[in-house]
Amino acid sequence: MNHNTPLPLRHLAGTGGRPRVLTLAQLREHGVTAADAAERPWQQILPGVFLLHAGPATSEERLHAVLLYAGRRGGEAMITGLAALALYRFSSAPPLLALQHIDVLVPSTRRLRSAGCARLVRAQTPPRPNEVTGLPVAPVARAVADAVAQLSDAGTVRRLLSEAVRGGHCEPAALVRELTVARLLNRAHVVDAVESLLAEGRGIAEDRLYDMVRRYRLPEPVWNVDLRVPGGPHLGGVDAYWPDFAVAVELDTRAPRQGEDEQWSEYARKREALERLGVTVIHITPRKLRDHAEQQAAVVRTALTASGDRDPAGYLVVLPR
Repeated sequence: MNHNTPLPLRHLAGTGGRPRVLTLAQLREHGVTAADAAERPWQQILPGVFLLHAGPATSEERLHAVLLYAGRRGGEAMITGLAALALYRFSSAPPLLALQHIDVLVPSTRRLRSAGCARLVRAQTPPRPNEVTGLPVAPVARAVADAVAQLSDAGTVRRLLSEAVRGGHCEPAALVRELTVARLLNRAHVVDAVESLLAEGRGIAEDRLYDMVRRYRLPEPVWNVDLRVPGGPHLGGVDAYWPDFAVAVELDTRAPRQGEDEQWSEYARKREALERLGVTVIHITPRKLRDHAEQQAAVVRTALTASGDRDPAGYLVVLPR
């Protein structure tokens, strides 16, 4: 059979609902040479990648072309940045066709340069991609960090970070971790956006804590209070406190970049001081509240139930925060 007959070429450029994008190597497998490709009304959309029709590429074809150019082998290449956020349906990300560049994440060992609409982003250890519309896409936190790296507008950065958290795509801690690794926290507009994000993340976590107490019918605590020894030192604030049971809940909303730092030392100091006075302190992370609220409610309920078996706690003054 002559592989250069028009029939297989028409088949390759057919409209079967597939993106009509192939590499030169794939074309050769179908018996199409570079000279054959040059004679067709096809376009070389990226080096070694052909669009098998005249006219502009669709968004899907551009995405497939970028992945083919990046040499998607064994899931190594994945869409990231604003293009990934558009695939995740972020309202704060521009539509795919409006993007001049599509960011594609590849291992740092790949010897390849950005070209045309394909902008390469390198990772020492690429994350495991998610599959979105059949394409490998970087996890949201990584995609946001790669998008922010290209943005100088503070409002856009703030909207992207806020939508990532408010939309339930990821936790603030995951975003801060990726921004830290990308060394973006030395940019003033990014730091401002992160501070707003952490405040918003704490507000969301507080709402989830209220909801957990009511949904699982725990006794009503006093909310957001300061504790102190009568006539003595201030012990610190907690998010919920059950005075009759000497049980406190504190939301752990530290940013991961802080690690074993001053704020963690403050958490530990407060916990030790309260536990010396007979108060049981339960730390809950926003992620546990989101994903395992029932389990966290059971932890609190167990602490409340067990309070009768402990020595009575010292008397504390409870003040609104």
